[in-house]
Amino acid sequence: MKVFRHLAIATLVAVPMVASGQAATPAADPRLDRLKTEALAAVEGKAKMVQEIVDMLFSFGELGFQEFESSKYLTGILEQNGFKIERGYAGIPTAWVARWGSGKPVISLGSDIDGIPQANQKPAVGYREAQVPFAPGHGEGHNSGQAVNIAAAIVVKQIMEREKIPGTLVLWPGVAEEQLGTKAHLVRAGLFKDVDATIFTHVSSDLGVSWGTQGANALISAEFRFRGQTAHSAGAPWRGKSALDAVLLMAQAWEMKREHLELAQRSHYVIPDGGDQPNVVPQTASIWFYFRHLDYERTMPMFEAARKMAEGAALMTDTKVDTVMIIGSAMDQHFSKSIAETMSKNIVRVGMPKWDNNDITLAKALQKELGVRETGLDTTANEVRAPNPNQVRTGGGSDDIGDVSWVVPTVTLRYPANIPGGPGHNWANAIAMATPIAHKGTLQGAKVQALTLLDMYLTPKVIADAWDYFRTVQTKDRKYIPFIRPIDQPAIWLNAEIMSKYRDEMRKYYYDPSKFKTYLEQLGIKYPTVKGIAQ
Repeated sequence: MKVFRHLAIATLVAVPMVASGQAATPAADPRLDRLKTEALAAVEGKAKMVQEIVDMLFSFGELGFQEFESSKYLTGILEQNGFKIERGYAGIPTAWVARWGSGKPVISLGSDIDGIPQANQKPAVGYREAQVPFAPGHGEGHNSGQAVNIAAAIVVKQIMEREKIPGTLVLWPGVAEEQLGTKAHLVRAGLFKDVDATIFTHVSSDLGVSWGTQGANALISAEFRFRGQTAHSAGAPWRGKSALDAVLLMAQAWEMKREHLELAQRSHYVIPDGGDQPNVVPQTASIWFYFRHLDYERTMPMFEAARKMAEGAALMTDTKVDTVMIIGSAMDQHFSKSIAETMSKNIVRVGMPKWDNNDITLAKALQKELGVRETGLDTTANEVRAPNPNQVRTGGGSDDIGDVSWVVPTVTLRYPANIPGGPGHNWANAIAMATPIAHKGTLQGAKVQALTLLDMYLTPKVIADAWDYFRTVQTKDRKYIPFIRPIDQPAIWLNAEIMSKYRDEMRKYYYDPSKFKTYLEQLGIKYPTVKGIAQ
């Protein structure tokens, strides 16, 4: 039996010597206020670039580990703007690292780029209408975050060049976030070893930031593969050993286990391989689990319990556990207080987008279609969100930015590019993502990003305080223990078959900004297209 799993070996993190302790931290640069005002106007001037990036990635709609068009497009923009690109980072074909500048501080900017299976949807149409039925699409909104980072980075780079401000910008993509597939590998490959701070961006319906422990669960993604023996299912079933029977027994065992797990856990599975055809006893079968809980200490026992169930299921069916493969993981998140508080001031300054009647009409029409409260769009930016202690956490989703947050001071900027009330990972969450709602919300996020970058480059105390909190509070009693071990490699084969099935048809709808101002114009879709309104 091959077993690919993680070892609980504490990884000592080499942290940059930026924090306070040796000498007094220099005061903020007197140029800061003037340059921030300039940056706001400059990012506004990047509105067309933001719109094109958002629309282009939406049209690609690529799934995790298959984001080839998206990565080619994004790295092309960055190269044209003076960034040096390292492709295929950490053995991941669609991962890359873009660098510009020299010296300290080194600030990294990340955002996810992958889509959702079967989420293909015509943008701006307030009800279910796929462009390519059953194809992937951006039902999470990951087509927008790189626009936030790239627009802000280009503006800040131009200011740093002119003003001779030292520092380094590092941009990278969250590949296969929906599989929790890569950020732990980026950490292991050393991407963050010289980084002083990380700003991650993620689509939302609000504009906000948080610090401390937040609600996202830790996660282990594992596939259990069984091997049996074929036989004629009718002629000689007694000579067969069904791997599928082992899968079904394991699934049922987990359902029994679920009753006795704490409220904050989440666990779910699919069966990627259930055999070939009914009249052949399945020789191979597999079951793919996501195990989620509050942190490392609570998630690992779920995985270990599942391994025991797999062995039991194999024993009951006279089959074998062929492989236990860790194909993704995510650590719970802990965000930087200093950076979050600095970013929050910029959020207040920038504020929410100015939505027009068309934006509100689309939002309320979709909310009515989904049967949720018709609240329209958020109009007030959020105050910085305080920590969410374990004793009040009730579980939820996961994001592998958690791994990054345990090796370098990190925050996630939520920017308002989507409509409130969507179920998540669904066609409904794709509707706004190539419309003025996404364009406006992404641009506001880029403004906040640019202002915060200038704060971090020109006010050394921000990063010094971030490292002080990281060392004396966040990691005082807990060190980063990755779920993956050296033998675990990125699952770069995932989604290849799905994309090969749909890519040629999807390619017909790729956005061409040389011919059309927006993707909606190219598709000939009136904004908004909703039920009950004459078109």
